[in-house]
Amino acid sequence: MRSAGFLSERQRRLAWVGFLLAAFQAPLAASLIDDASWLFAVVVALLVATVIIADDAQRRRPRAELE
Repeated sequence: MRSAGFLSERQRRLAWVGFLLAAFQAPLAASLIDDASWLFAVVVALLVATVIIADDAQRRRPRAELE
């Protein structure tokens, strides 16, 4: 059996939605705004992507068997 990650299914779904929103918002903001505040959306997208990848890695690890 595979172990569950540290995110629930609902949290994982919300993380994906947040990632996609931030990833699509950054280029749009960069084209509309003159300053570099769009970089914040890039940082948020990278942070959320890191959490999703860490959760995925934990889900793929085999569960420790109890002896």
